[in-house]
Amino acid sequence: MARTTRYTQFIALPPELVWQVVSDPARWPEWNPAVVSVRLHGPVEVGSTGDYLPRGRFVGAMHGRTAPPFAITVLRPQRELTIEQPEPAGRMRLTWRLTPVAGGTNLTQELTFSGPSATAARTVVARLLEQDSRVCFARLARLAGLAPEPDALTVVIAGGTGALGRQLAADLVCRGQRVTILTRRRDPALPFEQVEWDGMSVGKWVAALDNPGHTAIVNLAGKLVDCRPTERNVAELRSSRVDPTSALVAAAAALPAPVDYWVQASTTAIWSDAGEIRCTETTPLPVGLPQMTGVAEPWERAFEGANTKRHTILRTSIVLDPHAPALRRLCQLTSAGLGGRVGHGDQWFSWIHIEDWLGIVRAALGLDPEVILPDGILVAATDFPVRNRDLMASLRHHLHRPPAPPTPAPVLKLGAVFLRTDAALGLTGRHATSAVLDEAGFRFRYPRLDDALRDLLPHRGTADLESGNT
Repeated sequence: MARTTRYTQFIALPPELVWQVVSDPARWPEWNPAVVSVRLHGPVEVGSTGDYLPRGRFVGAMHGRTAPPFAITVLRPQRELTIEQPEPAGRMRLTWRLTPVAGGTNLTQELTFSGPSATAARTVVARLLEQDSRVCFARLARLAGLAPEPDALTVVIAGGTGALGRQLAADLVCRGQRVTILTRRRDPALPFEQVEWDGMSVGKWVAALDNPGHTAIVNLAGKLVDCRPTERNVAELRSSRVDPTSALVAAAAALPAPVDYWVQASTTAIWSDAGEIRCTETTPLPVGLPQMTGVAEPWERAFEGANTKRHTILRTSIVLDPHAPALRRLCQLTSAGLGGRVGHGDQWFSWIHIEDWLGIVRAALGLDPEVILPDGILVAATDFPVRNRDLMASLRHHLHRPPAPPTPAPVLKLGAVFLRTDAALGLTGRHATSAVLDEAGFRFRYPRLDDALRDLLPHRGTADLESGNT
């Protein structure tokens, strides 16, 4: 069965400039490090063939020795380029499509695998070619000549090498903004300016906050919560958030002028297991500081008094992104036949599509003139949370898996010990929505779960329907 994945990114350049890079397959390795080399056998035209070599010792060696040439099958100047690569018992079709929009171009990458080997080929090849797609688009944008204007916003991202930070940095670069990442260890593969810091104390990195134009801070620093809930781990979760926030607040206090915008990360898990309570921006925190409240409440408190003109404390729900830990783990469990409800299945699952999360952050940075957010706490979650049983049913539907038996709470707790994770991540939940976003003019692109999963997970593409492939 042929299945397609699709990624679209806005680039603040006209199509003709983006096309100069996209239309030359030989430049593919310049913006996608998963490709080592491309050799064309003739000019770029329909019917021409070529060879590409993917990165990876095993995959690269096998492909280089056994794969036949790819062929260019579609070429519409400044609009679309498609190549098709024969695979063992199947084929791969890769399309780049350019759509002119106000202020620039929407660049779409569409990847389809068909034939009996489609599942295996997608597991191996797509994982390489689609890795960090948005970061790849940022490289492509720079190759096409995109550079920040003199009045561009400088956004300093703490925790910018994490899953959300990389997505945000790439999206901002594609939109012509300046980005600096604060990191404990530079990653030479990232196409962003990086400044080292220890995440605990004020140092030379403070210079990154002092810029001639407008400056914003986005603080995403913090250890992943996917760990055993031991006293030591909980303390590390708390310090990994509080320490960087305190360091940023101290650094900003010494600046000659306030920071223009500050997006301070937090989490809807601050309400811990909220049961049937409908949580919004004004819902009180639980008494007694249960585990995640005890992590997130001091995290938010560390931000108090920050030297900034505008600020947003962004209580983010689960962000759905196929390459982020949450959705990847859920898909793995569902594909393995463990896609039944967890525990009683009534626990609420609040979520947000990665594109909507990016849109909210852009609005909080003053980059969306149609959305004016007030200062203070903001819940980043769709208006339509679902219960766990409905979440698992939707995942089974979109991953084409049969009904699965439930996972009893004792079994999940035992499995969590072996997986070194926290069973509470699956057994607890909260109904969190925003009472602010709609009034501020924000509209979700993916308000409902089925719409989000249809966009994020492999699906039957238009080309497959037209050709009759199943």
